[in-house]
Amino acid sequence: MILLILGVALWALAHFFKRLAPERRAAMGDTGRGLVAGLVLLSVVLMVWGYRTAEVTNLWAPPAFLTHLNNLLMILAFYLYAASASKIWIATKIRHPQLTAVKIWAVSHLMVNGDLASIILFGGLLAWAVVSVILINRAQPGWIPPKQAPARKEVTSVVITLIVVGVVMAIHNWLGVQPWG
Repeated sequence: MILLILGVALWALAHFFKRLAPERRAAMGDTGRGLVAGLVLLSVVLMVWGYRTAEVTNLWAPPAFLTHLNNLLMILAFYLYAASASKIWIATKIRHPQLTAVKIWAVSHLMVNGDLASIILFGGLLAWAVVSVILINRAQPGWIPPKQAPARKEVTSVVITLIVVGVVMAIHNWLGVQPWG
């Protein structure tokens, strides 16, 4: 469990570095970018390793119907994540589509996983995303929505979302987790 906690903490600290110490981060230039990328990669390794090796401590048993809600929310999360890059319609309405996607991802996984390791992982990343939005909004209070991309980008985003959902489901199946219940 310690590796999991360290991974979540390192993820948050690496991402907060730019917001909490902007002058120091700017002074590091490209070296700082590489350092942050390395810390983020290490945090992912620690989270995966820590999650996979954590002792299972069930705190609650999620009802089966939440699996279907989780899957619908995951499609929305992937769509919002794609929107952040493609500037499709929804990205002109939501200031932080990528962080919103992470929050939806975390909440949906908390709904279907009642064990302590899942609460640490998904709850920790949910807390990180919430605090990130707060820090960004404080640092940059004004927001000008991006110009909406052409309609073909909307179609492309939907297709990419469905492909990514299929790949993620296949990975979950390969890992022994049946995402469709």
